[in-house]
Amino acid sequence: MEVALFGNPNTGKTSLFNELTGSYEYVGNWAGVTVEKKIGKLKYDWGILIDLPGIYGLNPLTRDEAITTRFLLENRFTSVLNIVDASQLARNLHLTIQLLEFGKPVYIGLNMIDVAKGRGLEVDAEILAKKLNVPVAPIIARTGKGCQKIYEYLKEAPGSGTDFNIDYGSLIENAVASIGRLLPDIRGLNKRWLALQYLEGNPVVRSMPELQRLKDRLQAVCRELEADLQKEEGPAPLKQVIYKKRQQFIDEIIAEAVKIKDPAKRTMTETIDRIVTNKYAGVPIFIAAMYLMFCITFDWVGAPLSDLLDRFISGPLTDWIQAGLRQVHAAPFIEDIVINGIIAGVGGVLVFVPQIFVLFFFISFIEDSGYMARIAMVMDRFMESVGLNGKAIIPLIIGFGCNVPGVMAARTIEQPKERLLTVLLTPLMSCSARLSVYSLFAAAFFEKYQAIVVLSLYLLGIAAALLLAKVFSYFIKTEDSVFVIELPPYRVPNARSLFRSTWDKGKGFVRKAGTIIFAGTCFIWLLSYAGPGGLNVSIDQSFLALICGAIAPVFSPLGFGTWQAAAALVTGFLAKEVVVSTMNILYFVPDGSSLVHAVTEAFTPLSAYSFMVFTLLYIPCLATAATIQKETGSKKWTLFAIVYALIIAYILSFVIFRLGRLLGLD
Repeated sequence: MEVALFGNPNTGKTSLFNELTGSYEYVGNWAGVTVEKKIGKLKYDWGILIDLPGIYGLNPLTRDEAITTRFLLENRFTSVLNIVDASQLARNLHLTIQLLEFGKPVYIGLNMIDVAKGRGLEVDAEILAKKLNVPVAPIIARTGKGCQKIYEYLKEAPGSGTDFNIDYGSLIENAVASIGRLLPDIRGLNKRWLALQYLEGNPVVRSMPELQRLKDRLQAVCRELEADLQKEEGPAPLKQVIYKKRQQFIDEIIAEAVKIKDPAKRTMTETIDRIVTNKYAGVPIFIAAMYLMFCITFDWVGAPLSDLLDRFISGPLTDWIQAGLRQVHAAPFIEDIVINGIIAGVGGVLVFVPQIFVLFFFISFIEDSGYMARIAMVMDRFMESVGLNGKAIIPLIIGFGCNVPGVMAARTIEQPKERLLTVLLTPLMSCSARLSVYSLFAAAFFEKYQAIVVLSLYLLGIAAALLLAKVFSYFIKTEDSVFVIELPPYRVPNARSLFRSTWDKGKGFVRKAGTIIFAGTCFIWLLSYAGPGGLNVSIDQSFLALICGAIAPVFSPLGFGTWQAAAALVTGFLAKEVVVSTMNILYFVPDGSSLVHAVTEAFTPLSAYSFMVFTLLYIPCLATAATIQKETGSKKWTLFAIVYALIIAYILSFVIFRLGRLLGLD
């Protein structure tokens, strides 16, 4: 059995997917979390569940919505599981009707019954099931309540499908019948459904090769219908007429199935939104929330934990491993690469794991609480002024965790050129990999002001992205667009989901330490160990010093013209964490001094800040560059993203360093 999971954005699809499969996929309390389909085995291994991006209807507006519509046309599956938000029933049922018209067996999970109750709504699942003639199970997907009933429905052998029809009126029904007679059999698809989708102007359906061959005859039916409807209904688009017919049917259902207990009741969400979405207070509240997050990450919780881990790795752990290697009589070369290479490089990155996890905890909290959508709303005015809309801020904020999912999240933006701009600008966001660089230099030079310094870098990334969006919009002309975003209800994040989300984000950082950083560390150490004179040469005579020494003068105007700094930046293209692991190897000293002490000898506070700015903005990492190419489908745009970021990083670092020197801040 293969079950396809459909629903509006932010109705709890992924939560239900996790509950039914026992797996964990990324969840969040904002629209557009899922941007590509995910496949998982149902518990007890008796079927497959396919989680698809959220859509409001089968007529797609964005790339992720098109994935869902194409799935219906191109894939074979057994049945449909439609998750419906009980608190937004009128809107959700438009998709339900289109799925019922598709003809596959449909099961409905009536989710968020607790949210509906909090809004004074009571939905009668039995009446809803009777009206739609399909099984309906009231559930709370976040907690798993009622999901066992979904299992029972799905495990039943599916029937021949739904026999669901709405009377769209004689004119539309006649046109549907005419198109049905013209259509050949197309992979067993329901001809009535295809006809209705064609009349609505669904671009995915209309682009089907089988329908393209009949384009002239089908368009003639559409023109005739539009002319007849104009005489009867007035000057209304055909799509709008079909929508109204469905809305009438939905209104009849809601009149019987939904009871409103307290229509005047003000919800907690409305009360909070009066403050956090205020046009004057909204942005300052957002900045204050970020500042508080960084204070906890760097000053109050994360930094002390990182210091403890650093002392353990550089002290007892290193001593134990060194003693073990000597106990087994390991060769000096092996001991050197393990102690001075792997532990110095990988361990130097792992010490920042506590800060990374604390930061991810708060990002997950923001996502699951419902505040993410409010950030997009309050930022819309700023985004619009630079040629984007508020929805673009969501990929940028996701980029704070990792630029790769941030770039992918741009799929939810409707306008292609706005989507392209967002993809190009997301790598300027300060991802968690860069956090290890900030932590190192902030601890070394700005110990009392770590939160402010790191916040300034995050805000600088946003400011640079907005400024460049304005510049790029002159060359990449964007279409007129309307900003529409769903504001979900606030909720206290589920503890299990919150910690799983934090772990899911953080484990990628740890995994990189065991793969990319490990491999990069070994390679960097070998280049620093060998030189033209052979092995175990002075590090200043190594291949790495010779190669990066030729590049270093380029960075002298920025305040960090040493070959060690150049080497860290070059290797940072693999992954930004490698910047710190490279420095750990190159500045390693046998007397046990920490890297923090070593960088204070090689940098000044001004050159350190210039270095952090350059690390923030210069070329995206290898994984991000690959994702940009995948999302844009263009090597030209990928190369542009790399080159422009390098130029902007150089200019800003140059200005900051030179202006600082003029002000005597060196």
